[in-house]
Amino acid sequence: MKTNAYQRLRQVTLAVLMAATSMQVVAEEEILPEYTFLDAIKTGKNMTSFRLRYEYVDQDGLQPGTFSNAANTPNPTAARELRDANALTLRSLIGWQTAPYHNWSFAAQLINVSQLTDDFNDGSNSYRINGASNNNGKIEYAKVVDPNHTDINQLYVDWTGIKNTRVRAGRQQVNLDNVRFIGDIAFRQVMQVFDGVSVFNKTIPDTELFVAHFNKVNQIFTTERSGNLEVVNARYRISPTEFLVGYGYFSNFENLGMGNAWFGAGGTNLLADQSNKTIGVRLDGTHIFTPNYRAHYTAEYAKQSDYKDGDSRIDAHYYKLGGGFGIDNFNLRLDQELLSSNNNTYAFQTPFGTNHLFQGWVDKFLVTPRAGIKDSFVTATYRYGDFMFFADYHVLDADEDFFTVNGGTSRTGNRYGTEWNAAVTWNVDKHWMTKFEYGKYSESDEFAATANTTSNAAGTRGRYHDTEKLWLTAMYTF
Repeated sequence: MKTNAYQRLRQVTLAVLMAATSMQVVAEEEILPEYTFLDAIKTGKNMTSFRLRYEYVDQDGLQPGTFSNAANTPNPTAARELRDANALTLRSLIGWQTAPYHNWSFAAQLINVSQLTDDFNDGSNSYRINGASNNNGKIEYAKVVDPNHTDINQLYVDWTGIKNTRVRAGRQQVNLDNVRFIGDIAFRQVMQVFDGVSVFNKTIPDTELFVAHFNKVNQIFTTERSGNLEVVNARYRISPTEFLVGYGYFSNFENLGMGNAWFGAGGTNLLADQSNKTIGVRLDGTHIFTPNYRAHYTAEYAKQSDYKDGDSRIDAHYYKLGGGFGIDNFNLRLDQELLSSNNNTYAFQTPFGTNHLFQGWVDKFLVTPRAGIKDSFVTATYRYGDFMFFADYHVLDADEDFFTVNGGTSRTGNRYGTEWNAAVTWNVDKHWMTKFEYGKYSESDEFAATANTTSNAAGTRGRYHDTEKLWLTAMYTF
């Protein structure tokens, strides 16, 4: 009897305790506050940073306006050397993105670029069809493309109502792969951003799919261009550090502000339609053998041709091949990149890419010369604590021979020049970063923009003159 009574007492006690615990949990759940949109704002992501930069440019060559006689040759009485540029600018990005609220989040970011000194040609809208540039009037100085600018840098809404999918609509930054074809050109103070809709999906294992339709691009010259750009980029992860990528970029922008700089002889005097499609594949990665030893490799090929009503001369290809090794904190690699020429009438172009990162930092080849370009380069990096050291050296050749200054009608040149770059980055803490960068381009064969037999005016204007650039940067990110 006592044993049965004891068992009943235990059962009743356990039942009471379980009921009390359940009531406590229910009570705790009931008093939890509702997650509101205000909470989503408070727990969002800061998109604010401030970047102060000094840029110095020493470039050989004559100032515009010194070609004033009938033959369009340099006027000895008017010729003046281009003045060195000294640019001190501050970029302020102020923005916030909310945390998801019922599968929706919102982001807004303002940009202001202020010129603290103006001893430079800011190049705003310098790529034009006809007429004068609306730059800051300092055409006697070398160019630093950092115009005064205040605008909405990003403004978009994200929807994540489908698993492993993000739909983004509005003005947005886009960086794909190594940003050779699609990038935000974040090195410049005014960034490149796109208006439209993008979809990012990770449903397939180890695969990332990005598709987008953009109808506007806002360029670093502060110019807004209208057209249509379709983007398809599929990225398969072979290992955590190795990738196979297939991509297609379909641009129906008749004019991206480069005038006829893309095209050579054989067209009309009207502006050629720049619409083109680029389809390619990329194998890229780092194969890790041990924690201390690794191999780097890249193999990429792309074909570019006319699209919609694009000019029929748009027909060129691209490749990049290279590799190297890494030991502990040191990396070394050798690469070659080709942007081919279509018989000197057109060369492979990358108008939506972050071109500053390619063919040297001095930015002599942001628009590919019509003779094409073959860049063979070696790169070394070394990390020591919070410091990153970088150096590279480029040998820059043409894909096809080009006209040279005073070279007559025969193509006698094939080497644009050489360039080396060096940088030291110091990540002071999680907020502060400082950086020193230097680049020097040395001209080889004197490239001429067109064939000429009686003067060197076109060649002088088209030449890629010796240039040195230096950058000092300090950046604070919230």
